Amino acid sequence: MVDALLLEQFLVWNIPLLAGCLLAGILYVYLFGRFKRIDRGRRKSLFFFIALISLYAVTGSPLEAVSHLAFSLHMLQMSLLYFIIPPLLLLGIPDRLYRRIRELRILQAISNGKRFYPSKISLLMFGALFLLYHLPFVLDLLAQYPLIQNVYSAILFLLAVSMWMPIISPDPNERLSRKEMKRYAWLSGAIIMPACLVFISNAFIGGMANSFGSQLTGPLCIPVQREAVNGLLPYPFHTEYEQAFAGVLMLGMHKASILISCHIGNKDR
Repeated sequence: MVDALLLEQFLVWNIPLLAGCLLAGILYVYLFGRFKRIDRGRRKSLFFFIALISLYAVTGSPLEAVSHLAFSLHMLQMSLLYFIIPPLLLLGIPDRLYRRIRELRILQAISNGKRFYPSKISLLMFGALFLLYHLPFVLDLLAQYPLIQNVYSAILFLLAVSMWMPIISPDPNERLSRKEMKRYAWLSGAIIMPACLVFISNAFIGGMANSFGSQLTGPLCIPVQREAVNGLLPYPFHTEYEQAFAGVLMLGMHKASILISCHIGNKDR
């Protein structure tokens, strides 16, 4: 019975977010028709809609609840959200549309002709907030207050988009040179690594409790034991090996995304 009640928590779709994604897709189709380049139009639209569908899948579909069941699933969700979706979104924006947005008077007035958040600052802020996010006491706090968790995640996503700009900006003129891009990629990996090492080190020390499991049992209003949540997934989930794998998984996905993005960024200048 408990397992059935827990599984019901997975069958939840975020309808407001779905409406927002649909609206964003419609707006994109309208603007894309005005600012696309014929030779790259189909590829750019493909990138954008893959990113939009992935964004909803990992944040608004039942997969979002599933990601709370294990650290490796959670790190897979975070990797997709911050290391895969932002570069896909940027690749999907036509450069002419991006330049037109940058030329809006209100943006020019606010930024004074400069970017809102210099990318290195965004990278440092993302690394610090990302590390804090995965410290045990912060995880416990965010698990108790889903609204704060959602705001925190939204801030991380905006910073992630900004930190990918030097590599895969819609405007090729804003991308770093090949040599500078290598340095930036190395810096990005060094800043992301501490958060991943938290999982790997804790796995050998004794493991961390999955705080987000309480978000699944909370709406049931019954005293569900942690073992009931953990029992939904087989071995080797919820072991020290799985936690170590979660950290390695995130490092690997970040590295792969950096390499592919740098290749595309240098090729499509």
